[in-house]
Amino acid sequence: MPGKKKSVKNAAVEEKPKSTEAKKKPAAKAKVEAPKGGSSKAAKAVKNVKANPGSKKKTKAKAQIEPATKAEIKNESRAEPKSKVKIKKAAKPEADSRTGVAQLLSSEVVYQGPLFRVLHDKLVEPDGTANERDVIRHNGSVVILAIDSSKSKKDPWIVVERQYRHAANQYLWELPAGKLDPGEDALAGAQRELSEETGYKAKKWKPLVEYYASPGFLGESMKVFLAEGLVAGDAHPEEDEHIEFRLVKLSEVIKMIDKGAILDGKTLTSVLLYARKLSGKHKK
Repeated sequence: MPGKKKSVKNAAVEEKPKSTEAKKKPAAKAKVEAPKGGSSKAAKAVKNVKANPGSKKKTKAKAQIEPATKAEIKNESRAEPKSKVKIKKAAKPEADSRTGVAQLLSSEVVYQGPLFRVLHDKLVEPDGTANERDVIRHNGSVVILAIDSSKSKKDPWIVVERQYRHAANQYLWELPAGKLDPGEDALAGAQRELSEETGYKAKKWKPLVEYYASPGFLGESMKVFLAEGLVAGDAHPEEDEHIEFRLVKLSEVIKMIDKGAILDGKTLTSVLLYARKLSGKHKK
């Protein structure tokens, strides 16, 4: 019957939208893109999310994981950890407060000789300690390092003396030296001593160093002068002085020192200091 065919056709049309709705894709599909430059583990996790879109919980958890970029990793490596303990630089040592002069309570001359005098002193030292000291007082001495560099500036000749020293009970090789007269200028005394003992005069003078030979009981200060541009003359030593002098190359004097042939303190101090200064000068 015609009426029935029409109803069948209409029924088929009405059922079609239902099948269409069944074929629709799920609306809640998470779209996750693999991050560029990310780690291999992160890329693998993203791949698993695409393969299992049905699990909403897993998709949501995986989508929140974002590997740090290279710039962030670089900045974090530069940053200092919060737990790091900062070490402060050590403070500079404070100046020693014990730099004053002793308070002399009394001083008694127990010996007076032509070269020096011996004093017995009672004093309070700068740190507050009461003490008694026996001290040899001296006007001071001068030492002359006389140099002839006319033939070689790197290995100049040095004036050295040989004389008997009773305190050492032997002959010693030494530089020219002598005591100062009361109130005498140190440079004038050095010029006088060099002329008296060797006959030499020098055109150029300059101080080299000053030191105390044995400050535990000896108050003698020794001032060393460098004398250059030597001019020979006649020596006129004092009556009790028997001095033999000669010119020796600096390199030979150093060898004598190394062998232990020179035991005099002023000669060791002066020659070795001069050799070091000369070596540094030629290296520049």
